[in-house]
Amino acid sequence: MIITQTPFRMSFFGGGTDMESHFREHGGAVLSATFDKYCYVQVRHLPPFFEYRSELIYSHTERITSTEDIRHPLIRNAMMMLGMHDLRVTYDADLPARSGLGTSSSFAVGMLGAFHALRGDAVTRQMLADEAIHLERNICREAGGWQDQVAAAFGGLNRIDFGPEGYTVHPLDIPMERKTQLSDNLLMFFTGFTRLSCEVQEMNARSAPGNKTATLREMHQLVDEAQAVLTTPGADLDDFGRLLDVTWRLKKQTGGSISTSVIDDMYMRGMAAGALGGKLLGAGNGGFLVFYVPQERRERVRRAMGNLLEVPFQFEYEGSKVLYHHA
Repeated sequence: MIITQTPFRMSFFGGGTDMESHFREHGGAVLSATFDKYCYVQVRHLPPFFEYRSELIYSHTERITSTEDIRHPLIRNAMMMLGMHDLRVTYDADLPARSGLGTSSSFAVGMLGAFHALRGDAVTRQMLADEAIHLERNICREAGGWQDQVAAAFGGLNRIDFGPEGYTVHPLDIPMERKTQLSDNLLMFFTGFTRLSCEVQEMNARSAPGNKTATLREMHQLVDEAQAVLTTPGADLDDFGRLLDVTWRLKKQTGGSISTSVIDDMYMRGMAAGALGGKLLGAGNGGFLVFYVPQERRERVRRAMGNLLEVPFQFEYEGSKVLYHHA
């Protein structure tokens, strides 16, 4: 039996520039972090005592006699890609799916890692990220970028650059005390809305304005500015929060399905209560809002968000890993 643990991610700057259609020509970069909320994938060989050949347990339960009959596209195509069969695959998670935290990609990375461990393969973080990108974007044909798979596989607080040759991961070289201060100044709230990221990406592509490339270039530049805030000794960390507000306003210009009037109201309530900036995580249209809030204003922001569920968190730095391996 294999159990993998894979973190979820929050993307601060550069989201959208990690789309292959953009970065192959214009380059791209994101600044993101993984945090201590995870998905867990348990995989074992299914004993031959049942009428079915594989059992898959996620939000539904599937019992199938042929891999081709699996309804879940990620599971079906991952098993076919790696030649897996006669399995029991179970998915569990700390946070809901379709919530803007890269949950689908974390599942893909964790599942592939579990399959490789069950086969006895040695794999690197880059191999897991590459396979998850190929699985989601090429085989399953799901719209989206590359940052989620890379973040889930590598873990940590990183700048990830994208270009014609692919991607490179650059962990931010800053003191742990400053990383902790950053995470302590962030508050995350669940909007109550979930959605499929790939569907939002497709809607945004259809409603994208003619100057979207120019906007994405501005968002790319903000990655440099935010990195400088974090890595320059003596820089005011509050500027990170102010830049979040800038990138959120730019993000909303890249597609008609990024935000809604309800989400805009939530955001303005947080800002009026004292947040310096924030953004909706993920492709848009639902999921989690994150705010940068100086310590003395945190309770005011919490009260302003009313009955929205707050999710406390800290950054994590390990990425996807095998928690349990029993042959």
